[in-house]
Amino acid sequence: MSTAGGFFVTAGWGFLAFLAMLIGQSSVILYALMQNNFDLATLKDSITGVIMTLSVILSLPPVLLVAWGAARSARRSFADYLALRWTSWSNVALAVAGLVVLELGWGLMSSYLGREPAPGIDVFKMAYKDGVLVLFFLAACVAAPVWEEVFARGILYGGWSQSFLRVPGAIVASSLVWTLPHLQYGWYNLGEVFCMGLWFGYMRYRSNSTSLTIVVHGLNNLAAAFQAYYVLTHS
Repeated sequence: MSTAGGFFVTAGWGFLAFLAMLIGQSSVILYALMQNNFDLATLKDSITGVIMTLSVILSLPPVLLVAWGAARSARRSFADYLALRWTSWSNVALAVAGLVVLELGWGLMSSYLGREPAPGIDVFKMAYKDGVLVLFFLAACVAAPVWEEVFARGILYGGWSQSFLRVPGAIVASSLVWTLPHLQYGWYNLGEVFCMGLWFGYMRYRSNSTSLTIVVHGLNNLAAAFQAYYVLTHS
């Protein structure tokens, strides 16, 4: 039965997961601030590629801890609660093909409008300068896709699809919330993130697998990282 209670309970766990992510990231920033003797005026200069990538990596454990708590509360296994199961290779092919079409379409529209087709590469530049590209790839292609998909397609979609929102509403709502951690981008790029969220949400529904969206999300970030590397080394 679809209930409003299920919506609010899921929203509560989603809020806790988002808060946990912020705490994980803030712990690294706090460390940088301590190293800088709490001098806010020069804090920006102390934020290195190592600090930025570690902040992404350390977002993962607290989010997984909240997800474990949500699964325990629902009296379900961790893997079942988050739909951490594999799917068919046809679903993998469809997910990748759809993402390629989406990115190509967005790229063509960006070119026509004279806009940057993807968010900036500032973090990549910092990691490249500090010689921590391996750490960057771990953060961008593993840690970020795992915690973001656990948060959006695992906790939020999983619960909201069983509420009065049903599947279509859950796809849209979870995609909107998933856009929040990307507010550092401009409105145009936020539109791209939201559209990508809709596609991931659809594939989560079609495959009943968050593992699929984690993998495809990681592949997308990997492609973006290689693109950033090419732009940086050929400019």
